[in-house]
Amino acid sequence: MFKTRILGLILLGVVTACYNPPRNCGAFKEGEFRFTTTIEGSEQTTTFVRTMATEIDFFEGKADTSSVRWINDCEYIVKKLNPQTPSEQKSIHMKILSTTDSSYTFEYGLVGSSKKSRGTAFKLN
Repeated sequence: MFKTRILGLILLGVVTACYNPPRNCGAFKEGEFRFTTTIEGSEQTTTFVRTMATEIDFFEGKADTSSVRWINDCEYIVKKLNPQTPSEQKSIHMKILSTTDSSYTFEYGLVGSSKKSRGTAFKLN
């Protein structure tokens, strides 16, 4: 009886560990999106428009254009076209982790850095 329960728990652990949330990344390669995050204790919202090759961010009344290079269906690299500071010259790796009908959860960080952050973007159109 004890061995059966242990085997059942191990089997349950294996099945749930292998579960990957559904992703329809192709639905989010292009469009208009909104992303809200907290910066220094203040909630900040940005909107952006992405095509297959570019992304234009609108934040605090300013527009900033970046190139987009897709690595695979769910991962891409963003690089600012006109960086103003040395930190803006660094590329950002984006990875879509899961999707819904109107949003996607993603992980992002500087290329080559192990530090990652997460967020959720909502599709506006």
